[in-house]
Amino acid sequence: MVFSSPAFIFLFLPVFLTVYYVTPARFRNFIILVFSLTFYFVDAGALTLILCASIVLNYFLALYLHRADGRAKNLALVIGLLLNLAPLLYYKYWMFLQRSVNDAAHLITGNRPFDVASILLPAGISFFTFHSISYLVDIYWRKVKPATSLIDFGMYMANFPQLIAGPIVRYSEIVNVVRTRAIRMDQVYLGLFIFIIGLSKKIILADHAGVVADTIFGMPANQLTLGYAWLGAFAYSLQIYFDFSGYTDMAIGLGRMMGFEFPQNFNQPYRSHSVTEFWRRWHMTLSRWFRDYVYIPLGGNRTGGARTFYNLFLVFFLCGLWHGAAYGFVAWGMYHGLLLIIERILLTRFGFKPSGWSGQALTFLLVMLGWVLFRTSSLDLAIGYLGVMLGLKHAVTAPLMAYQPALDSVLFLLLGTLCAVFPSERLRAWAAQGLGLATAAQIFAMAALMAYSCMLIVVNGFNPFIYFQF
Repeated sequence: MVFSSPAFIFLFLPVFLTVYYVTPARFRNFIILVFSLTFYFVDAGALTLILCASIVLNYFLALYLHRADGRAKNLALVIGLLLNLAPLLYYKYWMFLQRSVNDAAHLITGNRPFDVASILLPAGISFFTFHSISYLVDIYWRKVKPATSLIDFGMYMANFPQLIAGPIVRYSEIVNVVRTRAIRMDQVYLGLFIFIIGLSKKIILADHAGVVADTIFGMPANQLTLGYAWLGAFAYSLQIYFDFSGYTDMAIGLGRMMGFEFPQNFNQPYRSHSVTEFWRRWHMTLSRWFRDYVYIPLGGNRTGGARTFYNLFLVFFLCGLWHGAAYGFVAWGMYHGLLLIIERILLTRFGFKPSGWSGQALTFLLVMLGWVLFRTSSLDLAIGYLGVMLGLKHAVTAPLMAYQPALDSVLFLLLGTLCAVFPSERLRAWAAQGLGLATAAQIFAMAALMAYSCMLIVVNGFNPFIYFQF
């Protein structure tokens, strides 16, 4: 079920919130668990059993880890990690491994030894696998005590706002409100506010940018001009930002309405002055997950020199692979790893650190080039597309007007650009100023955005979120 679908907005969400608010506090975790599993079952069907098995497995493993010591504790963690990774490796990467072996064999022998059968990917498996791993490791490190109730732990794992596409919420971040939560009207209002902002990002900005991006990336090679190529990459850069940050805003808003405070996941990443800063602002919960559970255990930057560069590159190789089982995603991760290594060399050896408008423009340009690897369906297409963008491949000379984006798409691209780079702290300061009209103006603006978004959903239908495939 998609947050921006009529079934969710007009049926599932009102029913859930009504039942949730009238239920006594001690039973609310059970309500969340039941509705979350129903939410998941609508799309996943029988694959919901994988999520249920993960809940039961990790609940009992965590209890054992907390009591165990020495070699038994180490062995339990290794077994737990392997059991959590096994479904992810099978459902997400087994086909990719077979295709990779086929491709290698084809280059050497001209034959493909495997018939690659399709495997249906369980929704959100990358996210709930990372939730379970962080839970077990934090208990192993004695950072948090395990949940004593299977219902409470199941609620954490299956919590529908963050189940499918994050943010990646660690158990330690919500442990104080797992058992019971106060429902405060100011937090419900704030949650609704954030939810509507996220819905508007998705429906009004991301989907309009997506029309332009999908059209251009879907063009035959003999129609792709230099101008089209840059416009398509720019439109996709806006689409993926507003699509994913819109989803996580909706998830964070839903969490607030339920009494949770989920961590922030985006902080205007296109205002970054370096790729290093970009990764402090983009998908922040994923960046911190890889930092704490992969990069630092590998030695982080404590070892210095080549070992630090190796750690960075490996982390971003895994980051690309986590996003998708395809060469383009792997190349995208390696590309960002190389950029971070180059930035670190420039800083440590030459004292160079990008700043100002030039740093922001250069960073956005580098990130936008990387999105081409992320967006295209194959590495060959990505290389061809980038070749046109960079003038390395002869571009066709068809007139630009061969494709003319609709006026509303152009206007929303401009609006999206403004929203992506305009300092949000200034908007918050203006909203708090003068005449006591801020709240009334906010309510009117939110009502207008909600009404317009719902109208677009009814008229145009809804598109799934990009990160649902991960």
